[in-house]
Amino acid sequence: MADMNHAAACGFYCGSCVHVTTLCKGCVPSEGQPFWASAMPGGVCPLFDCCRNAKGLEHCGLCPQLPCATFLELRDPSLGDEEFKESLERRICNLQRRAEIGTEAWLEEVTAG
Repeated sequence: MADMNHAAACGFYCGSCVHVTTLCKGCVPSEGQPFWASAMPGGVCPLFDCCRNAKGLEHCGLCPQLPCATFLELRDPSLGDEEFKESLERRICNLQRRAEIGTEAWLEEVTAG
C-alpha cells in the first residue's frame, strides 16, 4: 500500500524529496508545517492552509480554482524560471490525475515508475 503521507496537497510527491526523512515528515503528517514553512506567515504552507484547513479539500486538484494565484506564486527560491514553470506544470498534471483516479492509485503510479 502506498504511503498517503507522501501525497502533498500541492501535487508534489514527498517521497522524491531528499529532506522527507531528515528535515521533514511531509506536509500531511506535519499538518502543513514542513521545515521550510517556518519562513511563511503563520509557519504554515499557504497552499496547505487554503486547501486543507480553509476549504477542507484533500488536495488542490479538487479545487475549481486550480491554478489560483497562491498556487502560481508560491515558489521554491532555489528554482530558476524554467524549472519553476516545469514544476508548476508537473504538479498541475499530478493533481488532475489524482482527482481522476484517487490519491492511493496515483501514489501507486508514481512509485511504480
